[in-house]
Amino acid sequence: MTTAASRRSDRRISPVFVGIVAVTAVTGWAAWTGFAAQPGIAVFLFVTAAWIVSLCLHEYAHARTALHSGDISIGAKGYLTLNPLKYTHALLSIVLPVIFVIMGGIGLPGGAVFIERQRIQGRWKHSLISAAGPLTNVLFAAVCTAPFWLHALDGVPRDFQYALAFLALLQVTAAILNFLPMPGLDGYGVIEPWLSYNIRRQVEPFAPFGLLAVFAILWIPSVNGVFFDAIDSILNGLGIDDIHRYCGQELYRFWQGSNEFCSVSP
Repeated sequence: MTTAASRRSDRRISPVFVGIVAVTAVTGWAAWTGFAAQPGIAVFLFVTAAWIVSLCLHEYAHARTALHSGDISIGAKGYLTLNPLKYTHALLSIVLPVIFVIMGGIGLPGGAVFIERQRIQGRWKHSLISAAGPLTNVLFAAVCTAPFWLHALDGVPRDFQYALAFLALLQVTAAILNFLPMPGLDGYGVIEPWLSYNIRRQVEPFAPFGLLAVFAILWIPSVNGVFFDAIDSILNGLGIDDIHRYCGQELYRFWQGSNEFCSVSP
């Protein structure tokens, strides 16, 4: 009975995650109704909380797929509870991505569930485990952009539209960055099982620096321009125009003061 109880607790949704979802719901309602005296504060809290929810779901997707692929140790590590405090690197998975959103408006990939790969047989399973996380971001982006590409914005308050547009921007950037085939990122995890043993051994030492390399490359103005042009094209294709993206980010950064352009934009 003790084992059964512990297994149930391993899969029980954490109160921490429930609390984050509650903050998302309440601040989303505040942004929708205009309840907050400063709409930017409501948008900031709503987008930040929703972003953390997506990070938790990203890691949960990795863990759940690993569990069904053969790593039965996942539950004991607490990864199935959606508790961000259970991740092996809470700083990398939650704090750092939130800081990057605040500073630069970019969806930094998180990553901190330890999977015992030796328990898993089959290259397809290993690839699917790595792909599960960024595919969650793709799904989250689809949900955020649905009102735009379905032309269902009638009755949706302007500030809430801006918030959804900015949240969609974060999800799209996170999905693209995660799928890059760089060591340490999920994209490399997808192709790694199909590489030769010698190549994997040679690349392995660079895995901790993969994300830093990506951002160093993005720091190059020409590369940065191409990257965000691609993001803009994707979002335009999903019905989110430049105004919504710009005003979403401006409203999120409420500490910079109100933007008159966004306050009168339709």
